[in-house]
Amino acid sequence: MMVQILQFLLEVVCGLVAGACLLRLYMQAQRIPFNNPVGKLVFALSDWLVMPLRKLVPSRTQYDLSSLLAAMLVMLVQYLLLWLLLGALGNPLMVLVLAIFGLVRMVLTGLIGILIVYAILSWVQPHSPIAGILHRLSEPVLRPLRKLIPLVGGVDLSALVAIIALQVMQMMLSHIQFSLLSGMTAVAY
Repeated sequence: MMVQILQFLLEVVCGLVAGACLLRLYMQAQRIPFNNPVGKLVFALSDWLVMPLRKLVPSRTQYDLSSLLAAMLVMLVQYLLLWLLLGALGNPLMVLVLAIFGLVRMVLTGLIGILIVYAILSWVQPHSPIAGILHRLSEPVLRPLRKLIPLVGGVDLSALVAIIALQVMQMMLSHIQFSLLSGMTAVAY
């Protein structure tokens, strides 16, 4: 039971920090200002890790690679600690594979969360202070779908279709991860 508690706490802490780093990357790519409650929270959770990495990995594009590297390092630390906590069994390369898959899973889950909150807020409180931020974060995902999916009874179903597509991608990712790790485990023994 203690291992499960430690695993849960590790997932929460690492999820918050890595998620903030990924959101920082995405907000910068979308040119969303950080002078709002969401931006301030993102900076508070990620500055301590991203800023030192920025000295090593300067950004020359619209994508902040130091934020991506920070998220990847957090995921690596999380899975390395879990691997050690569980007795360091199996191939150590699995830690890297799990960290990469965990990062991709976090991106998909984050997008789903953004879309759900955006959809709910657009119905109940469309003029909320964070509604504009959520709109700008969801628009790159929803814009292509809106061109393909007509309004149904005046209702935009693009967010629902996007959420379903992202969940299908998560299922496919889990299947690929399972297949890959099964192969690595078979080779290790």
